[in-house]
Amino acid sequence: MTQNRPYVVGLTGGIATGKSNLSRALKEAGVTVIDADAISHALTVPGGTALPAIRQAFGDAVFAPDDSLDRRALGTAVFKNPQALARLNAIMHPMVMEEIRRQITQNAHQPAVVIDVPLLYEVGWDAYCDEVWCAYAPPRVQVRRIMHRDGHSLIQALRRVRSQMPVGRKRRRADHVIDTTGTRQRSARRALQLWQDALRRAQHV
Repeated sequence: MTQNRPYVVGLTGGIATGKSNLSRALKEAGVTVIDADAISHALTVPGGTALPAIRQAFGDAVFAPDDSLDRRALGTAVFKNPQALARLNAIMHPMVMEEIRRQITQNAHQPAVVIDVPLLYEVGWDAYCDEVWCAYAPPRVQVRRIMHRDGHSLIQALRRVRSQMPVGRKRRRADHVIDTTGTRQRSARRALQLWQDALRRAQHV
């Protein structure tokens, strides 16, 4: 680690791979977890920094009558349109990364922090990490979890899994893999073990 930042662990995974359970377990254990999804949400609440650029790019159709962001309408606008998704990402990703960097610097006194970023590899933020962990479940398990959790059909669940980088590819690139096909408690224990290992590694950087 350098003087102005702690050792950075990147936590990633695919949809329904149990990453949120790992993140929650780490937070409950007192680990500083910087959550990209929470940052993104904060940027798009009423008065959020990202809203003017989103309105300029997508118009009033993705806003509710009270001027709050209509997340369902925005999701519909970008889900099947790669160009629209690229426009949204071009707005959001720099803002999210700026805030992640700010929070990392804010926690420079910590020996290590975790950044929870679903699209870590897709946007190249793995280059900013000292090590990367991947929450992993086979695609068939992802599909089953999505159907059970969200009430989606098989086709809808498959679409969501296939819209992301295959989790097997993320698994191959990661420094450490947490298989989440067992119980939540078992997965959480593995994350906490890895955290203790990361703290030891941080002392030698």
